[in-house]
Amino acid sequence: MLPQPPRQPPPQARAARGAVRLQRPFLRSPLGVLRLLQLLAGAAFWITIATSKYQGPVHFALFVSVLFWLLTLGLYFLTLLGKHELVPVLGSRWLVVNVAHDVLAAALYGAATGIMSDQMQRHSYCNLKDYPLPCAYHAFLAAAVCGGVCHGLYLLSALYGCGRRCQGKQEVA
Repeated sequence: MLPQPPRQPPPQARAARGAVRLQRPFLRSPLGVLRLLQLLAGAAFWITIATSKYQGPVHFALFVSVLFWLLTLGLYFLTLLGKHELVPVLGSRWLVVNVAHDVLAAALYGAATGIMSDQMQRHSYCNLKDYPLPCAYHAFLAAAVCGGVCHGLYLLSALYGCGRRCQGKQEVA
């Protein structure tokens, strides 16, 4: 009978790319605070639109608000958990990705705010004191205000990111 070959230890498991750790500096950074405000204002914008009777170009405003709310939520949690390096190709340029996202969001929120302002003007006839029928004027007014706030917040975060990039920094926070 042949002797048993020596037992080899099991192969080591591949080391994980890094544990999930909460990036506390991002929470306290201006961009972290701006992202939270963008999420709150964006949610107010699309909820206000979705709960009103809408038609026509308001669909575009709703699309913009939901799309950028979801994208902002993704950016926020990827940055907060420090997992942006897992994003193929873009993870190494995370600050540039954030600035591009903010510039595009500011431009499209500007268009959505213009649409909501136009719809508010078109429904201004029912802003009378004793108008008996349901009216979307107040919902469109609130959506236009929320859209303007979103536009401003995304513009601020784009300027902040550009400032960090001009200083030669590569990280978001």
